[in-house]
Amino acid sequence: MTTRALQRLLREVRACTLCTEHLPLPPRPVLQAGSGARILIAGQAPGRKVAASGIPFDDASGARLRDWMGIDEPAFHDPERIAIVPMAFCYPGRGRSGDLPPRPECAAAWRAPLLAQLPHVRLTLLLGSHALAWHLGPRAAASLTETVRAWRTHGPAILPLPHPSPRNNGWLKRTRGSRRSCCPNCARECGRCAAEARRRRPDRTSCRWRPSPP
Repeated sequence: MTTRALQRLLREVRACTLCTEHLPLPPRPVLQAGSGARILIAGQAPGRKVAASGIPFDDASGARLRDWMGIDEPAFHDPERIAIVPMAFCYPGRGRSGDLPPRPECAAAWRAPLLAQLPHVRLTLLLGSHALAWHLGPRAAASLTETVRAWRTHGPAILPLPHPSPRNNGWLKRTRGSRRSCCPNCARECGRCAAEARRRRPDRTSCRWRPSPP
């Protein structure tokens, strides 16, 4: 069950207006978190569709990510199973080649306090270069490609992944070998966390976790 401290913190985050003057739309922070979550998804920032719906990964990126994880939508959107805490919580707007980078104010103000309220996280999925830089720091390789290729070096608790956005299709095709290696492992590790959660909470068994094909 989500603690009162986390509930209070989430209310504060969802009322945040730190970046208002830099955003193309009124602030609408999008995230989910429960104190029982075993998996943390650290993405970039919501896209325009997610900003409109207010549901994390309610888009093509989310469909691909759920496939990599081997998980169905009800389990994915259960905050007591999975925390989704992107590097920025509001849609940053469009740039020349896609969405703008996440606004830095979010991570500076909220990231450490939020992660401190997630004591049961056993697996962190890092999606994209901004999440890799924050969580891995100097342990990240010189490029996203090299970091994803070396996913085994970060141990079972952290798994660097490419961002699942359709805009990444070209990169995903060029790095097919790395993806075929790390994505099945993503499903295995997510399944391990789900099994551990079931042992602790045997009542939470209705959602689907399945191995993803290689």
